[in-house]
Amino acid sequence: MKGKTRLHDASIQTHKAARKIACVLSNRSNPVLIGLYPPPFYPRASALIRGRSHYTVHVTTPAQETRRNRLILIVLWLLFYATLTLFVPPLLDDADSVHAEVAREMLLRHDWVTLYANGIRYLEKAPILYWSMALSFKLFGVNTAAARLPIALTVLSLALLLEGFARRAFSPRAGLYAGLMLLSSFGIFIFTRILLPDADVCLWLALALFFYWATEQTGQQTKAHPQPQASITLCWLFAASCALNVLTKGLIGIVFPLLIVLAHLILTRRSLRAVLTRIRQLHPLSSTIVFLVIAAPWHILIALANPTQGHPGALTFSHGHWSVPLPTDGNVHGWLWFYFVNEQLLRYLNLRVPRDYDTVPLPLFWAFILVWIMPWSAFLYHALVTIPWRKALRPRVSIRTLTQRENTRLLLGLWAIIPVLFFSFSTRQEYYVLPALPAMILLIAAWLDHEATEAESFTVPAPLVRSGQRISVVLLVLGSLAALTAGFFLQRSAPPNPVIDLASLLKQNPGDYALSFGHFLDLNAQAMGAFHDPLLLTAIALFTGTLANWLLRRAYQPHAANLCLAAATFGFVLAAHVGLQIFFPVLSSRQLATAIEPELKPSDLIVIHGEYESASTLGFYLGRSDLHILDGRSSNLWYGSFFPDAPPIFEDALSLKVRWLEPRRIFLWQSLSDPVPSLPGKTFFIAQSGGKEILSNQPNPY
Repeated sequence: MKGKTRLHDASIQTHKAARKIACVLSNRSNPVLIGLYPPPFYPRASALIRGRSHYTVHVTTPAQETRRNRLILIVLWLLFYATLTLFVPPLLDDADSVHAEVAREMLLRHDWVTLYANGIRYLEKAPILYWSMALSFKLFGVNTAAARLPIALTVLSLALLLEGFARRAFSPRAGLYAGLMLLSSFGIFIFTRILLPDADVCLWLALALFFYWATEQTGQQTKAHPQPQASITLCWLFAASCALNVLTKGLIGIVFPLLIVLAHLILTRRSLRAVLTRIRQLHPLSSTIVFLVIAAPWHILIALANPTQGHPGALTFSHGHWSVPLPTDGNVHGWLWFYFVNEQLLRYLNLRVPRDYDTVPLPLFWAFILVWIMPWSAFLYHALVTIPWRKALRPRVSIRTLTQRENTRLLLGLWAIIPVLFFSFSTRQEYYVLPALPAMILLIAAWLDHEATEAESFTVPAPLVRSGQRISVVLLVLGSLAALTAGFFLQRSAPPNPVIDLASLLKQNPGDYALSFGHFLDLNAQAMGAFHDPLLLTAIALFTGTLANWLLRRAYQPHAANLCLAAATFGFVLAAHVGLQIFFPVLSSRQLATAIEPELKPSDLIVIHGEYESASTLGFYLGRSDLHILDGRSSNLWYGSFFPDAPPIFEDALSLKVRWLEPRRIFLWQSLSDPVPSLPGKTFFIAQSGGKEILSNQPNPY
C-alpha cells in the first residue's frame, strides 16, 4: 500500500514538473495546460522529467534568433537565387531580353531618361528596373548574370523585410516562416526568371506598408490618451517607398498603398472626423513633398524629351464606345499621353493600343494564387479566417477595440485582397497577383507559428493543431497524386534522341503565347520524356515532403513539419529551374546568336521575320541595336516607330528582296512554323534551334 502511495506521489510530482517544463517549452508564463490528464498526453515534458528524452530546452535571445533567421535566409538565397540561377539558362526572348537590351542601350547612349529598345523609343515602362540593370552592367559588364543580379537582390531584400515584419508583429519563428515561404514561393521564383519589375513592386509596397504599420504601433488610442503624432521619419519613408514604386510600375505604386491605408483607417476609426484626424497626424504635406521630390523629376524630364509630334488624333467617345487614336508617321502623341492615358488608363479598361497582350480568365487568375504559394496555400483559408473582419465592421468598432495583432491582421488582410480585387476588374496577367502574395505569406506565417505554439503548450482543445493535421492529409493526397503523375510520365515518356530538336516534339498553340509562359502549354506526353530529371526531383520532393509533414503533424510537431514542407518546396523550385534550363532553346534564340557570332561583321544585317520580341535575344547577346524587322511593326517597337527620328528598320517583302542581292551579308531569323519569304538568288541554311533557324544570302566561309 505504501509502495502504491509512493508511486502515486511520484506520478503527481512528474505531472506537476511536466506542466512547468511545458511552460518553458511554450515560452508562456501561464499556459492553459491539461490539469486533469496524465503526463503521456504531453510526452516531451514528461520525458524530460524521467530522463528518457533527448529534448533540451534552449534559451535564445531575440538578437540570436534574428541572426539565425537572417543567416538561414541568406544561405538559401545564395543557393537558389545567386549562384547558377544567375547564369543559366540564358535570357529568353520577349520581355526578358527586351528589358535587358533597354538597359544596355541606356548605358550605351548615356541617356538615363528616355528608354530605347533596338534604337527606337520605348515609352511604356517606368525606369527603376532599367536603371538598376544599367548600373549592374556598368559594374560587372554586359552579361546574363549582371542583368539578373538586381532582381535577385530585390528578392533577398523582400525576404529579409518579411522576416523582420513577421518577427516584430508576431514572433521570431513567424519571421523565419515568412522568409522561407517567400524564397520557396514558386510564383516569386518563376517570375524572377524573367526580368520583370513585379518583384520590385512587391518590395516597395511591402516597405511602404511596413512603415505605415510601424506608425500604428506607437500606442493604442484611448479617450484619455489619443494616438500620438506619427513619427515624421516613418511617414517620409512611406512616401519615399511609394515614390520608388511609381518609378517602378507607374500609378499602381501609389494607388495600392493609399487604397490599403485608407481602407484600414476607415475600418479602424469608422468616423470621418477620426479618419481625417489620423491623416493629419501622418504628416501628409511634408510626405507629399518627399514623394514629389523623388518621383517628379524623371516624369518631368521624359515628358520634355518626348513631346507630341505632328497632329495626332484625339480620344473620343461615341455611341457607347471609346475610339482610341492610332498614330501615323510623324503624327504621334508624346510620352505624357502614351504613358498615362494609353499604358495606365486604357490598359486597365482593356482599350490599350496596340492589342499585343491577352488577359487571364478571372477564375484562373484567382486560382493562380494557390499555385504561386503552394503548398503553403493549403493554410491560406485558415490564415484569412484570423482577420477580424466581423469585429472591424461593427458600427462602433475603433482602434481602441482591436488588439495590436488584430490591427496587424486587418492591415494584412486588406493588403492581400485589394490588389487582387483591383485587377479582377481589368486586364490581367498571371503575375499581377504577386503584390498580394507577401501579405498572404505573413498571414500564413502567423497562423503556422500559432499552431506550433499551441502544439508545444499542450493546450486543450487544440483546434489549430487539429486543422494542421487535417490539412496535412490533404497535402499528402495531393503530393502523392502529383508524384504519381510525374512517375507516369517518367515511365511512359522515353527520353528523346539528343540530336532531335525539342521544339519538334511540341504541339504548337500560338493563341497561348501572349501569356507569360504560354509556350509551356505546348508540352505533351512525347515531349515530357526530355524532362526526366525535373520529373524525378518533383516526384521525390512532393511525396517525401508531404509524407514527412503528415507524420510529424501526427506526432504533434508542426514546426518540424513546416521545415520539411519548406525543404520539399525548395526541391520543387529546383526542379522548375532544371526544367526551364531544358526548355530554354524553345524560349530563347541564344543558341542561334552563338552560331552566327563568329561570322558576324559590323556591316552585316540581321533581319527578324516577325515581331522584334520573338528573337530579341539576338540584339542583347550580339550587342546590336540595329536589327531589322520583316512584317513585324507591332508590340514594343510599334508606338516609338512613328516618331520622326525613328530609324528605318522595318522591311517588307519587296525591300528584303532588294537587300538580299546586296553584297553585304544578311542573316534572316525565321520561325519554322512560318513560311519562308520568297527570296531571289540563293538561300543558305546557317543554324537551327528551338523551332527557329537562321538563313543567309551567303554561305559560311568554311
